Amino acid sequence: MFTTLELKTNSQTEFLEITDIIRKFISQSKITDGLCQIFIPHTTAGVTINENADPTVKKDMLKELNKIIPFDDNYLHFEGNSAAHIKSSLIGPSLSVIVQDGKLMLGTWQGIFFCEFDGPRSRKIWVKMLRG
Repeated sequence: MFTTLELKTNSQTEFLEITDIIRKFISQSKITDGLCQIFIPHTTAGVTINENADPTVKKDMLKELNKIIPFDDNYLHFEGNSAAHIKSSLIGPSLSVIVQDGKLMLGTWQGIFFCEFDGPRSRKIWVKMLRG
């Protein structure tokens, strides 16, 4: 089963938790055991798994990414969004998460985050369930 999820981001950089959206898709897929593949078809966004209990973690992550890869650093790319391309490559465009008994196999404090690096924008997330 495959779907395209759509979301709107609100800031130039942000982490949006999408765990519940992915859980809903898994539930609708009726596949109880397998692999959930999440792919971001954009070169200035990504997806990651990290702590979802404390919202300051995602703020700290963005703070450090923006410090390491500043928005303006005399980049050559004419569109002016080289920092977003670099951050996207570092975080990565895809994840695979085990699904067992209809549930995402995430750790206690883990959540799935869409990572925006060139917003605000309308974005797509491609999700596919593979039977195990």
